[in-house]
Amino acid sequence: MILGFTTVAAIIAGVAALLGLGLGLAGRKPSDVSLAGPAVVELTLLAQLVIAIVAPFVGNPPTGSIAEFYAYLISALVIPPAAIFWALTERTRWSVVVVGIACFAVAVMFVRMQIIWTVQGA
Repeated sequence: MILGFTTVAAIIAGVAALLGLGLGLAGRKPSDVSLAGPAVVELTLLAQLVIAIVAPFVGNPPTGSIAEFYAYLISALVIPPAAIFWALTERTRWSVVVVGIACFAVAVMFVRMQIIWTVQGA
């Protein structure tokens, strides 16, 4: 993986998490502002998927378990759309908090995917 991309992606997910938590705890219901964060996080996850497919072909193979990496990636790809769906079906302030928690989970998963890709021994 690309460390710089992972760092930026984790920061984006962290900012989206803080935005969701802040708006939800402030009593805001789901809106374009609160749902933009997980949408951007999903775009970074799609970019991560493309990078993960291309990286081994350009000399950057994973050192850890490729199955574990893709399990994390596929799971992470499902989280933001699920959180958005939840927020749109349950239009309460707590659904926005759930969106924030989902983005935080993805931020942690970005870091873990980087660890799986680069730090593990063969």
